[in-house]
Amino acid sequence: MRYDMPVYRPPSEANSLILQVTIGCSHNACTFCGMYKRKKFHMREITAIFADIEAARQAFGADIRRVFLADGDALTADYSLLEQVLCQLRLRFPKLEQIAIYANVNSIGNKSQEQLARLRSLGLKLAYIGLETGDPDLAQAINKGAHPNQVTKTVQALQMAGFAISLTVILGLAGNDPNQMQKHARQTAWACNEICPDYLAALTLIPVEGTPLYRNIQKGAFILPGPKEMLLELRLLLAGLDMTGKCVFRANHASNYLPLKGTLPIDKEKLLKIVDDALEPGNEWALRPEYLRGL
Repeated sequence: MRYDMPVYRPPSEANSLILQVTIGCSHNACTFCGMYKRKKFHMREITAIFADIEAARQAFGADIRRVFLADGDALTADYSLLEQVLCQLRLRFPKLEQIAIYANVNSIGNKSQEQLARLRSLGLKLAYIGLETGDPDLAQAINKGAHPNQVTKTVQALQMAGFAISLTVILGLAGNDPNQMQKHARQTAWACNEICPDYLAALTLIPVEGTPLYRNIQKGAFILPGPKEMLLELRLLLAGLDMTGKCVFRANHASNYLPLKGTLPIDKEKLLKIVDDALEPGNEWALRPEYLRGL
């Protein structure tokens, strides 16, 4: 396998074959993200992708069951290329159970409903969506590139095609202003309820050196919330989640101060109780120390 490094994938894709279909991120402008700053976005040639598939077949055999299509938003690739890649993966790995991909508003929008349905029928089952926030003002401030309402409406196209949705939000993006933190948490909960994802992950902001957000912190223009404030924001988010369908909730990423996992809505009260207990004076021991946090 030939990788254009660095390569990123969701934590749940740790055991998947990572196949680069595109390099970098077509947006690559979020103020908090430094993942693809050293890469210029482009689509790979189909011959190179097929060569990597064959190399994986030779290295790992035919029994690969999960594949993640990288980089930042491989769904941006031309429909015909994606169709060919999916067909080749199914041919070379007949036991495939799931193919997953990052997606955003633009990459979803450049495919017709029929094309999305076809990609789903070829095994592309799961789309990871970075909502980050449901607050329109904050989405603009972090240069997310899409209004939260656009995200909620566009994701419906994937759901109509039969995709499972894994949604990511980020605690701490609003800084330490209590009013802005509450707005971020409540409007993010609203957007999550509108989308009703199959999976929801809440990460906690960790500044990345070299990003606009990091520079704002250095200048004093952005104040990072502390552990208690992050937990209060997490509690507000959880309290506002009222999804009608079953949703696997995770806040156990290495960035999180308090590892949480459960299934909503049935575990909502249990999760709130865990957060409330951690907020009690003297229970700081329950939080992940700074030196163990990471991206």
